[in-house]
Amino acid sequence: MSKFVLVLKSSPRENGNSNTLAGQVEAGAKEAGADVQSLMLHHLDIRPCDACDVCQETGVCIVKDDMQQVYPLLERADAIVIAGPVYWFTISAQAKLCIDRWYALESSQGSTLRGKQFGIVLTYGDTDLYTSGGINAIYTFESMFRYIGAEITGMVYGTAHEIGDAEKQPELMQRAYMLGKKLAEVN
Repeated sequence: MSKFVLVLKSSPRENGNSNTLAGQVEAGAKEAGADVQSLMLHHLDIRPCDACDVCQETGVCIVKDDMQQVYPLLERADAIVIAGPVYWFTISAQAKLCIDRWYALESSQGSTLRGKQFGIVLTYGDTDLYTSGGINAIYTFESMFRYIGAEITGMVYGTAHEIGDAEKQPELMQRAYMLGKKLAEVN
């Protein structure tokens, strides 16, 4: 049985570098036999969590927006890729909005995302992981997935400021492709 890989692209730029690398992840996963679906978070109407806690009582988020389409995909996915640019020293607002709404997937039994595989794809304009803030995004993901009990299968990150910069780095493109293949492997 093939795995279902969900790719969440959080760049507002359709042809942005993180989206280009996410496309490589998709290609690798498809080549390895996975069923892949990709979402451009910037095109979705995802509102902030309003901290009402109704989801903790009912298991259902009451905010009626496009997250209602995303929740079943998150639950179905065997592997989830979060791809995005580093903006102001951490993950993009589009990624953060979506992730904050994962609170609705929590219960006293833990997160429905527990045990899933995750892939991280990050691009940044600076030449250094630390001064770019990329490390802050990585720390956020590591802490988050440790908390929910999920595995980071792999991370691909690098400097890519101008549109097209990722494509000029064959090694970075290959790493993204191989992450897709790894996420598609049936354990």
